[in-house]
Amino acid sequence: MHVPDGFINAPVSAATGLVAAGAVAVSLRGARRELDERTAPLAGLVAAFIFAVQMLNFPVAAGTSGHLLGGALAAILVGPFTGVLCVSVVLLMQGILFADGGLTALGVNITDMAIVTTVVSYAVFRGLLKVLPRRRRSITAAAFVSALLSVPAAAVAFTLIYALGGTTDVAIGKVATAMIGVHILIGIGEAAITALTVGAVIAVRPDLVYGARGLQQRLKLRVDGELVDAVTPALPAAAPVSRRKVWIAGLVTSLVLAGFVSFYASASPDGLEKVAKDQGIDQRTKKHHTEDSPLAGYGVKDISDARISGGLAGVIGVGVTIVAGTGVFWTLRRRRTADASPASLPEGV
Repeated sequence: MHVPDGFINAPVSAATGLVAAGAVAVSLRGARRELDERTAPLAGLVAAFIFAVQMLNFPVAAGTSGHLLGGALAAILVGPFTGVLCVSVVLLMQGILFADGGLTALGVNITDMAIVTTVVSYAVFRGLLKVLPRRRRSITAAAFVSALLSVPAAAVAFTLIYALGGTTDVAIGKVATAMIGVHILIGIGEAAITALTVGAVIAVRPDLVYGARGLQQRLKLRVDGELVDAVTPALPAAAPVSRRKVWIAGLVTSLVLAGFVSFYASASPDGLEKVAKDQGIDQRTKKHHTEDSPLAGYGVKDISDARISGGLAGVIGVGVTIVAGTGVFWTLRRRRTADASPASLPEGV
């Protein structure tokens, strides 16, 4: 789903850049309300985990693979505004360091992969929680469905952007059919990864899952002979596993996935690459601005062993992403703390 330079013309690329910049600005403000002492450390880790899992292309059809987009996962774990920022940080690192996704197409990629997936998935997630039983399993089920729908939604968004600014003369109906069809299959993998990850975090620290906050179940108590509602948390507020252990486990998992498991990922082109080749969309693909980067193509330059080169690049990518993400989110967290301090409040408050 990473759109390279040349697929979309300059005016539409610039327009999506403005959309992306506006959404990121709104998310920076919104994330200050979402981030607290629990989610701030987790947000940087979520960005690094998404980077790692995106290296694990899985086969979805003959000659086609897919990978996690991550919008649903980030939105459910750390909140929709923070989720947009998480995926945006990943896309920025991939474009600059690994020549994955065009730089002039960065606005397209953020709009498609960060904004659309996060907004669609979190809207579906919250809607499902209103009708599902107030249980842990409901959160996992809602995560599965919302992630599943977010991927074809991103495919529809790309099709609309391509209809406005595509640089090749291809029937838009063929593009839509091919993109949506393959990304429904990719959505199944996205849904499985998202549900498993959210379920794993809920199992050890449900209070760390942003999407589970406020989930309550109503009990009936008899008071003076009458039944009255009593609200009690459906999920405990704390768990025996410390936040530090959860963070360390997440970091180790990310490093193992990017540094070792990624070597066994599918080498087939992903959904967008396959559609672009089959439909002739890739005829105008331009040279990437950072294709001479030492990490371009997810390998370390001058290291001939593919396993070592790819693994080291993955580890570097996880490290850079978690540092960049954590820096952004801790800065936002400190801004929130400063805004809420007594010195910042009007006199008499």
